[in-house]
Amino acid sequence: MASTSTSASTSHSHQTVDFSAVIAALNQASGFELFRLRAAIDRTLDQPQWINAIRKRLYPGQSIQFFSLNSNSTKHAKIVELRRKQVLVHDESTQQHWLIPYPSVNLEGIDVHIRETPKQGLGHNEVRVTDRVGFVDNHGQEHSGQIIRINHKTVTVVSNHRHWRVPYSLLHRVVES
Repeated sequence: MASTSTSASTSHSHQTVDFSAVIAALNQASGFELFRLRAAIDRTLDQPQWINAIRKRLYPGQSIQFFSLNSNSTKHAKIVELRRKQVLVHDESTQQHWLIPYPSVNLEGIDVHIRETPKQGLGHNEVRVTDRVGFVDNHGQEHSGQIIRINHKTVTVVSNHRHWRVPYSLLHRVVES
């Protein structure tokens, strides 16, 4: 699978980030190095200039897209209230209110799909809740269904009213005709 570049913009310049290369580099890091990097990223995103740059472009009633960590996909919402470090939104698909961090708002409509090149199966960042996937069980039977939950090492797939916990390495895309 070819690597895909995704644009990331800041208030100062536009840069292209090859997320496939970033993930390949992260896979070589130790757990401690990843934890340290996460701390540095969290501190950077909490700086007022990042929040203010996003906040000044938002207003109550505005329709937005935001990235949901739980579903690994973008969701559509309307802004209810702008708070100091978070935005209160009304999720249009679930009809629920969520507090989301300002940096999760996708103002530029950036493609959120990260294409990994795993040895087999699908990568963690290539799937999201509601995707249709297939797999072969321990008895050689093929199944297909919809992802309802994403975990660290597995996804939960509903197939024929049965829940399956399937490792990413066994997943493949299902194309519906």
